[in-house]
Amino acid sequence: MIEMTLDMALTALRAVQEKAKSLNAPPITVSVVDEAGRLVLTARADGAGIFNTNTSQGKAVAAVAFKRPSKDLVELLQTQPAYWNALPSLLPSQVLPSTGAVPVERDGRVIGAIGCGGGSADEDHECAVAGKAAVEAADTA
Repeated sequence: MIEMTLDMALTALRAVQEKAKSLNAPPITVSVVDEAGRLVLTARADGAGIFNTNTSQGKAVAAVAFKRPSKDLVELLQTQPAYWNALPSLLPSQVLPSTGAVPVERDGRVIGAIGCGGGSADEDHECAVAGKAAVEAADTA
C-alpha cells in the first residue's frame, strides 16, 4: 500500500525550503520517494545545480532501501568499501549512498524517504531531517 502522498511530499518540500533559508544554504533540491523508491516529488530550487535532481533522488532511494539515514551509509563505506563503492554501478542512477536523505516512518514502518542536494553534506542532512519532522508531525495531527 502506498502511503507517501503528494500532500505529504509538499509538506516536506515547504519544511526543507524553510530550513535551507534558515541555514543560509545554497539552493537545495528535494526529492521524496515512496516505500518502494518510486518518485513522488522532485523540486529543484531556483539556481540549483543541474545534477541535484539526480543526487537528491538517489539519496532518497538509498535511505528508503536501507531504512536508515544516508549519513549512516557513508559511515558504513569506511568498513565495507567494496560493497558501497560498487552499489552505484550496480544500480546506476538509482542509489546514491551519500549524506542528505532520511527515511520517513509511520507506526514504526518506513513509508518513504526525503533526499536533499545542493548544500554541504550537513546542510542537506539537516534539511532532510526538517522535511521528515514536518511530515511525521502532520501525520500525527
